[in-house]
Amino acid sequence: MAANELSGSSAERRALLVSGSIGMGHDVMADAFAFSLAGRGWSSETLDAMALLGGTGHRAGEAVFRSLLGIPGTFDALHFHALRGGNRLAGWLDNQAARRIAPRLATVLRDEPASLVVSVFATAASAMSRVRASGVGARTVTFCTDVNPHRMWVHPNTDIYLVPSPTSAAFLRRFEPEARVLVVPAPVRSAFYDAPSRADARASFGIPLDARVALLMTGSWALGPLADVARSLAAAGVHVLAVAGRAAAVESALRTAAAAPETGGRIVPFGFTERVPELMAACDVVVTSAGDTCSEARVIGRPMVLLDVVAGHGRENLQHELELGDAVVASTAPDLLVRGVLRALTDGADPAPQDRRTGWEAAVEEIVDGL
Repeated sequence: MAANELSGSSAERRALLVSGSIGMGHDVMADAFAFSLAGRGWSSETLDAMALLGGTGHRAGEAVFRSLLGIPGTFDALHFHALRGGNRLAGWLDNQAARRIAPRLATVLRDEPASLVVSVFATAASAMSRVRASGVGARTVTFCTDVNPHRMWVHPNTDIYLVPSPTSAAFLRRFEPEARVLVVPAPVRSAFYDAPSRADARASFGIPLDARVALLMTGSWALGPLADVARSLAAAGVHVLAVAGRAAAVESALRTAAAAPETGGRIVPFGFTERVPELMAACDVVVTSAGDTCSEARVIGRPMVLLDVVAGHGRENLQHELELGDAVVASTAPDLLVRGVLRALTDGADPAPQDRRTGWEAAVEEIVDGL
């Protein structure tokens, strides 16, 4: 029986997107999916799987994740030893979260049925598998943002998986050999396709047209020594557009660095900002970690210097970005990083801007076909 028949007429052309508020990458992907669905006449709602844990569970989950990232080697150990292959610890962690989320997610879907549910977070995919097994009808899609999907991404009762590369598909099928998998380019928000020229963007930030400019950003948590990196680059004569995301302490440190005499007014600091397309258009090179920023830089047409600051899955995603080209990896040691950025600034012309919309929209069309 088709998903819309199970859900009833009220669910037709309505989607539920289930993200996870660990950083902003999952939300960005959910927003892109919602945008594509809206263009096809669909309505959608996005839920935060972490919020469905409840207030205490949400705070505890984020605190644990931040702690793991903050202790060198800890998250690497969890990812590569437990999550990647799926041992007892991974199963226990998955069960603890999914059993809390699933009843609340089922209630949402019974109150407001949807014919399509898209999980953009591993724990959401696990919870939705339980909900589907309980008799709530919907086509289920898991949008896996990791190059190497670990065990907690793959669950029964999933109709389609979206992954970023053929390698991802191969790793996913070690857990589900018959899985239906679509390889898709990561979606990029329309604002990046409509970004201003380099000259106009620089004028808006008061940066000389002939300056050497680096955009420095490592996600909403601003992982890595951003203030030290910005200070070193500015001292070497590079203008730095530095984005701290939602990390207030990092933003404060960047503003202190911007005011330091040795940086010569060459640091322009930001907290959370919607001006990333404009910032990216203004720069010559993007210094970042592996994530959705890389896809955005490819759409604008800017080379990247990647920092190895995200443990676990971040290291695998970093290797993937290097394989795609127009990117190098650099140490966070100040002298080596400055040399790496200066090399990128003198390596030649910008990469050709990429249009990723065709492949992405084709995948969305295949998903909704028949619903």
